[in-house]
Amino acid sequence: MSRGFVKEDDLEHAGTDIPERPVSQHPNYVTLNGYHQLEKQAIELEQKRLILSAKKDEQAAIQQLAMVNRDLRYVAARLESALITQPDINSKNVVFGALVTVEDEEGNSNTYEIVGEDEADIKANKISYTSPLSRALIGHKLDETVTWLRPAGNQILTITAINFAN
Repeated sequence: MSRGFVKEDDLEHAGTDIPERPVSQHPNYVTLNGYHQLEKQAIELEQKRLILSAKKDEQAAIQQLAMVNRDLRYVAARLESALITQPDINSKNVVFGALVTVEDEEGNSNTYEIVGEDEADIKANKISYTSPLSRALIGHKLDETVTWLRPAGNQILTITAINFAN
């Protein structure tokens, strides 16, 4: 394409017009640990922003700065809307913040912590309170069976332990 058909402003702003990160419509329940993770993320993003701002003549830095600014807006919104929720450690039911151990029909056992959406990390067995698994577990008691509705097929789970992190 001939450069005659490209506006200089378009080249300068290429990659800087990125879409906002979607914000969940669910209440922003967070554990205290999750809130601290958001605060830490905001500090790290602000540090990146300062470093990238000093490189404002480099196109790659301008593009990265746009992403960092977008992420900063997202984290700031999540911190502002955060509803820090402490579980009732005397609860006999599965609630937000609980560590829940379940056993499937084959006898396989897994433990999950029910946390806020931003704190969810399946590799760390932290699941969002809005997830289908959490929705199946919340409100149930020890030794109760629940049906986890999954696209791969429903799974019957038995709650074998309910604990709370310190």
